[in-house]
Amino acid sequence: MTSTNVRKDAEDSGPSGYAAARLRLLTEGARSGPPRRTALAELTDDWLTGLFAAGTEQLRGVSLIAVGGYGRGELSPRSDLDLLLLHDGADSGAVAALADRIWYPVWDLGLALDHSVRTPAEARKTAAEDLKVQLGLLDARHIAGDLGLTAGLRTAVLADWRNQAPKRLPELQELCAERAERQGELQYLLEPDLKEARGGLRDATALRAVAASWLADAPREGLDDARRRLLDVRDALHLTTGRATDRLALQEQDQVAAELGLLDADTLLRQVYEAARVISYASDVTWREVGRVLRSRAVRPRLRAMLGGGKPVADRSPLAEGVVEQDGEVVLARAARPERDPVLPLRAAAAAAQAGLPLSLHAVRRMAAGVRPLPTPWPAEAREQLVTLLGSGQPTIDVWEALEAEGLITRLLPDWERVRCRPQRNAVHVWTVDRHLIETAVRASEFTRRVHRPDLLLVAALLHDIGKGWPGDHSVAGEIIAKDVAARIGFDRADVAVLATLVRHHLLLIDTATRRDLEDPATVRSVAEAVGTQGTLELLHALTEADALATGPAAWSSWRGSLVADLVKRVHAVLSGDFLDEPESAAPTAEQERLAIECVATGGPVLALRAQTEAPTEEQPAGDPEPLGVELLIAVPDQAGVLPAVAGVLAMHRLTVRTAELRALDLPDGVEGSVLLLNWRVAAQYGSLPQAARLRADLVRALDGSLDIAARLAERDAAYPRRRGVVAPPPRVSVHPAASRLATVIEVRAQDAPGLLFRIGRALEDAGMRMRSAHVSTLGSNAVDAFYVTTAEGVPLAGEEAASAARKLEETLRA
Repeated sequence: MTSTNVRKDAEDSGPSGYAAARLRLLTEGARSGPPRRTALAELTDDWLTGLFAAGTEQLRGVSLIAVGGYGRGELSPRSDLDLLLLHDGADSGAVAALADRIWYPVWDLGLALDHSVRTPAEARKTAAEDLKVQLGLLDARHIAGDLGLTAGLRTAVLADWRNQAPKRLPELQELCAERAERQGELQYLLEPDLKEARGGLRDATALRAVAASWLADAPREGLDDARRRLLDVRDALHLTTGRATDRLALQEQDQVAAELGLLDADTLLRQVYEAARVISYASDVTWREVGRVLRSRAVRPRLRAMLGGGKPVADRSPLAEGVVEQDGEVVLARAARPERDPVLPLRAAAAAAQAGLPLSLHAVRRMAAGVRPLPTPWPAEAREQLVTLLGSGQPTIDVWEALEAEGLITRLLPDWERVRCRPQRNAVHVWTVDRHLIETAVRASEFTRRVHRPDLLLVAALLHDIGKGWPGDHSVAGEIIAKDVAARIGFDRADVAVLATLVRHHLLLIDTATRRDLEDPATVRSVAEAVGTQGTLELLHALTEADALATGPAAWSSWRGSLVADLVKRVHAVLSGDFLDEPESAAPTAEQERLAIECVATGGPVLALRAQTEAPTEEQPAGDPEPLGVELLIAVPDQAGVLPAVAGVLAMHRLTVRTAELRALDLPDGVEGSVLLLNWRVAAQYGSLPQAARLRADLVRALDGSLDIAARLAERDAAYPRRRGVVAPPPRVSVHPAASRLATVIEVRAQDAPGLLFRIGRALEDAGMRMRSAHVSTLGSNAVDAFYVTTAEGVPLAGEEAASAARKLEETLRA
């Protein structure tokens, strides 16, 4: 039956005809989605128009108006009818009688009705007092009666809304936040409320209201489609249950999926989650823009300058190469060229997460539209920026979702598509697979001080459940995927093997500790054989705890933690071996010898800057080595204060140290003197590298005491305070007394920051220690440094002396 015939039946047959026509419309298999909702609204309009006309033969100045979802023409099978009978106040008795002629037939059919009878002034007054009423009136639609009366109310309500937007929008945002707190996030719930949960239909309506204020607007790409999808699911839910419900219960999901022609309940949930994610992200962006606009209106630039002591506030503050902060967001620098800089998305994301700032929508879209794919394997900088992003703690989540919203994550990691928005039908899990992986990385970032390779821990956290998008045992499938991903992003063979082991056995410790007899030596040996090394065991222990904490409150407890710790202790005893002594230095190169001889001849520091490359891999042509940054070689006469002087000068020039080594150099026969050689890999935080001559001049002054590095760094920090959004784990300083026979090894694990190595070096020098060698590495945002020190007489520190020095250094770094 055509839509016209259905509507004709309703007109001819009164309420019973409307009921029959409505039933036929809802059971038509050929029509669903927006066409059915529109047809149902039109059918209902025609019926109500008939009821209205029959009661207004002698009545003027009255109109019947649909509001809320009905006003938008979005009637689901069991939706309420939201109606306003608007009148000019002339004959209240006749208006009341008309209301009864309309309301009672609706109730007689068992339809839910939300109704009111008001004059325009009463409607505006109620809207001013009740935000929900005002939101409903924003979608007011004329059904019957005095069109001019309806149009006048619509005009007045919209004008009120726009005039009051600075006051009402924060109120609306607070309502949305309170609802999200009560109902949770739609994109992660196994039994979500399609309307009330965050990312649901209520939020989509709120975004329409914000747009109507003309103050800000939501990102529109995909938003209408996401809203339509949720409405389609609600329609199917109403039809399968026969009830006016918005909660998608587990026992009804298969029926709803079948009603929509979907494969199964998981496919249904994934579509719901994807739609909710679009609406949630649009809400985040929109409310951020609302806040920005309201702040700019409240505090004008000139007033901001006065509040800042007369100094104008900088509009754009650099965060990284091609990345700046502006108006509380991370945006691209004017000189940034995404089409020429494939690392830019990861660099911008890492900078945003480290600063605790959101990535601007415009910046993400510009990168998504223009950035070139990363080569395979990735450049070292891309790998480091990924690790920095993963190690940034809670801010990682919002930044990752911003990249995800524009498709950048699946471009970087194609295997991510299989786990994206994938539900986990397990009462223990509180997240979808993809969100669980990011949550695990966030948890793992808290444990980076516990492991020697925080980069491997963070990447393993990201990949440990990547196999859940494939059939079979997800640990087995994940091991294969992890090998491919790790090689693609540029880890060497040894690191790829460790990551594959971590993914393959990420459940080994918790399963063994809770299900096996730890007193049985065979149990411990089997775990030791699977893990292989102490370093891998250390990583697996941290990954196990991060995974459990990210799963949900039921997955980890002090009891489980003690069982796992006991197992780790037993396996460690099986794997334990002697510490290695101080790493042997390679024989000096011809260039290093040349620098050392020149240093002896001049009596001052000599340095050289050159591009540093990485040896080609099997996938990489032999003639195209990967650029790693800039290698800085420095030869300095052996004296006190070399490490803090060099580190301080580099910090002054905004150079980031990725790796560094300091050691005494054996001079050729016949050359008298003692020279320290420093081999560093550095990169500019942003801008170009300084000239070698400037670095040398400042280093000479730093060594002779005429350059106060500490004061210079303090002045710069005061003028341009570094924004730190990450709450990093506290630094950890430990002593390894058995690690070397010739020196005491002091290991520092801390959050990388400008001037960190300067502070460490100065603290060790102030404690009267002599530096034999230093081995510095920065893995993402984590510094993992080892210093081989002795007393002034050249012997290792005594036990208590070393412990005291470590405590003081840790206190210094925490200050």
